[in-house]
Amino acid sequence: MPQNKLTDRFGRTVNYVRLSVTDRCDFRCVYCMAEDMTFLPRQQVLTLEEIARVARNFVDLGTEKIRLTGGEPLVRKDILELVKEIGTYGLRDFAMTTNGSQLTTMAEPLRKAGMHRLNISLDSLDADKFRNITRTGKLSHVLDGIDAAREAGFRGIKINTVVMKGRNDEEIPELIEFARKKKVDISFIEEMPLGEISEHDRGLALCTSEEVRDIIRKHHELVPATEDSGGPARYYRMEDSETRVGFISPHSHNFCSTCNRVRVTVEGRLLLCLGNEHSVDLRRVLRGNPVTDDKLRETIINAMDLKPERHHFSSNGDVQILRFMNMTGG
Repeated sequence: MPQNKLTDRFGRTVNYVRLSVTDRCDFRCVYCMAEDMTFLPRQQVLTLEEIARVARNFVDLGTEKIRLTGGEPLVRKDILELVKEIGTYGLRDFAMTTNGSQLTTMAEPLRKAGMHRLNISLDSLDADKFRNITRTGKLSHVLDGIDAAREAGFRGIKINTVVMKGRNDEEIPELIEFARKKKVDISFIEEMPLGEISEHDRGLALCTSEEVRDIIRKHHELVPATEDSGGPARYYRMEDSETRVGFISPHSHNFCSTCNRVRVTVEGRLLLCLGNEHSVDLRRVLRGNPVTDDKLRETIINAMDLKPERHHFSSNGDVQILRFMNMTGG
């Protein structure tokens, strides 16, 4: 692996890239997108070859970790071909965030193609609540998908739960027990103010990581984990389980000082911060320089100067960023 060349103005090394492969999804989760969405026309979306080219150049610039995101990455046609390609790049960590709906058929092919880890979204263990949160999802498909991932041999499986007061916060103990039973990790995420929604009031729904920890501590002692996840989650352990419990706290305890991440949207925007609009158009560079990568690498390196020191999410429900999470890349 070459020496990392991506360092921002604040001395942070960027070695983790989240690549969105689609803005489309078979769910319509209430915190992620509107019920009626307009998706990008095909010509605005990066081809799989272009996404692989972006990934390869980031690796050449020292990237050690790539996560494929969406939308739902497994609804992208021929996604396995991209996984196979990136799987040859020698990454320390190659992961995917998925809603789990397609894993009954895709888990084993993903592992064989070179995927290391999976983050699987699961916001409720109650079928009706799950349907209300996802609008279109079926809980049994996701539960079967989690089992399929375990049976396929994935050792790095994590459940992601966005906690919302009055929606699923009372299920926190049950979700912890589910993770312990399945021998997987679980992270609880504060809802992020991305995209205008009318379905619920984000300010009223916000359940902070500290509130979640207090609920868990009624059932289990939490001991801070010593290892670094390489991502935004702060992990804790329980003495009687291998399951780690993570907290992602963009509101109550932002993770900006150690941020090592950038995102590339499916339309080729290099986002330097989840909570800001600082971005660079990589699609224009890709399509304007189809033969050589010198300009692409130069653009990526120079973009690091645009990475802001921090985001400024508020907790009152106001939207700071108009793009939805499916457009951002989860």
